[in-house]
Amino acid sequence: MGITNKEYFLLFVMAYLLVGALTPLMRRIAIATDVVDRPNSSHKSHKQPVPYLGGVAIIIGVIAISYSTSLVSNFTSKTFWLATSVLGPALALGLIGLWDDLKNLKPLPRFIAQTMAGIFTAGVLIATDNVGNPTGSAIFDSIITVIWVVGICNSINFFDNLDGGAAGTVAISSIALAFLALNGDQYLIAALSTVTAGATLGFLVWNKSPAKIYMGDAGALFLGVLLATLTIRLHPDSDTQLGSYFTPIFLLAIPILDTSVAVISRISRHVSPFQGGQDHLSHRLVRYGLSRKQAAASLWGLSALFGAVAVIISRPNTGIENYLVGSAGLLWVVLLILFFRTKDI
Repeated sequence: MGITNKEYFLLFVMAYLLVGALTPLMRRIAIATDVVDRPNSSHKSHKQPVPYLGGVAIIIGVIAISYSTSLVSNFTSKTFWLATSVLGPALALGLIGLWDDLKNLKPLPRFIAQTMAGIFTAGVLIATDNVGNPTGSAIFDSIITVIWVVGICNSINFFDNLDGGAAGTVAISSIALAFLALNGDQYLIAALSTVTAGATLGFLVWNKSPAKIYMGDAGALFLGVLLATLTIRLHPDSDTQLGSYFTPIFLLAIPILDTSVAVISRISRHVSPFQGGQDHLSHRLVRYGLSRKQAAASLWGLSALFGAVAVIISRPNTGIENYLVGSAGLLWVVLLILFFRTKDI
């Protein structure tokens, strides 16, 4: 099954317009029902209550566009169920996130739900032979998949701490992922990534600084599982196995970096990794002297840089793949050290 460039563009535009229209509606609903994020703890950086439920607009937009497209296009029933295997766990985690937004769940129920989503995803991928970078061991592939899904799910959730930061970064990662999948004739991944990019950019119109609405855990967990599943399915068209393994990591390098810095910082201070704090990349950039808009733009730029590396190493016969992987990996380590050395609070 092939999709024309015009159809991809239409997917992007429809997702952008739908989520862009749904987000202010969800904002009014959140205000009317008092579903807001109040600056009532030390790790909150905003001054006034900000409505949640932006994630609900993202979820509705991605689900509606994806399934309506599958019904009117030449998708086969097999492809329909493959799409469900991606969207189903993401929707389930999105609903858990919505519950968290409404009731403020403890970390354990969220972790259990994320693990179950990872186990389900691993089972589907192994059964359908859709692991993008198989190791040759079904057990090892399953373990890696579960760790990846849980890790990326938490990374996107942790990363959603700055106006526009997470939405813009997810959009950039999704665009790079769509490009990689399209070049590799992996149409399902390309289509879902295109829809995700359009949806997050439509939301970004309302979420950029100063944010009028937040995506909340509903949006962050939904996008986290969605991106984790799509990247673990991706089969990179790189010359070396090293480049193939690092491609999905580079696509999400900045959220992973943010989580790594925050978790290492908290553990070193004998604080629970699940406890909120102003120790994320965005907070450190602001303390360094950047405005919130500049901090978001910096994170977008870094995401675009690592995304570009992922795209370049997928090009055949470049002859510099190992050098690019090594250089990008070294840059990531340098950034980890520099951010970690920035004052925590």
